[in-house]
Amino acid sequence: MVERANGYLGTSFLPGRHFDAPTDFNAQLSEWLLRANTRTVRAIRGRPVDLLETDYQAMLPLPPVTPPIGLNHRVRLARDYYVRVDTVDYSVDPRVIGRFIDVSATPEDVLASCDGEVVARHRRCWAKDGVITDPAHVAVAAALRRRFADDRRRQHATRYHLDGHRVALRALPDYDALFGVDFTTGTTASHLDHRSRTERTP
Repeated sequence: MVERANGYLGTSFLPGRHFDAPTDFNAQLSEWLLRANTRTVRAIRGRPVDLLETDYQAMLPLPPVTPPIGLNHRVRLARDYYVRVDTVDYSVDPRVIGRFIDVSATPEDVLASCDGEVVARHRRCWAKDGVITDPAHVAVAAALRRRFADDRRRQHATRYHLDGHRVALRALPDYDALFGVDFTTGTTASHLDHRSRTERTP
């Protein structure tokens, strides 16, 4: 492919085409280049396919260290356990809520890690304003919520004095027996009838 051929691509390759993802774009471009590189270009006085080997020989070698590619950023995982890449939200293991997450995104994948441990892996989504959720993360979040609710119930069921020792909680019938209160007698109507009879007794 001839260098600086963006104008040619914009007028001859892109019009009328639809792309689902960068991989789809590259696949269609590869097929189109097979035909485009066989045309005669006046600027080079020949066909690009005939000059590819000459161009390869003139290129510099690749650097010894692979350059970083894709998107990389660090964020503290919020309570909703999602991280955002572009306009798409991806779920992360909720067990690392509140900790720093390293997020890296390539054209194919989105990877999240915490202290070197992978806590999320998703296929990259190129839709606008999408939400990608791992069912395993939803199950873990539900289990954490149940555990938190159980801990709260146990905490409210246990009381402590100011000095820290535990206060025993007694059942309400124990206080009824202590003060001689009996709530097992008849209804209010029967009490009123008994009262009226007592008042008429000389």
